[in-house]
Amino acid sequence: MGAHNGQYQEDFPVGTIVRIRDRDVLEAFMREWRWHHPLTAEQLRFAGQAAAVKDVSFYHGGDELYELDGIPGTWHEQCLDRTESE
Repeated sequence: MGAHNGQYQEDFPVGTIVRIRDRDVLEAFMREWRWHHPLTAEQLRFAGQAAAVKDVSFYHGGDELYELDGIPGTWHEQCLDRTESE
């Protein structure tokens, strides 16, 4: 999606500390998202937690996909925010 930096340019580079958005946002994403890499029910328990970006990849079309250090799953940029210190 590239909301901030454009297509195929990650908004959160490796090492960036991000916060997973709150549970309401994650549940809405689960209901509405119809494409690749859906969130899992297990990922909901990590709502609100902060972690470092471990890896960034892009789905065809430019959607940013993140792996977080110590937190399982693939995360879409819409499910993450910068922490207050960023």
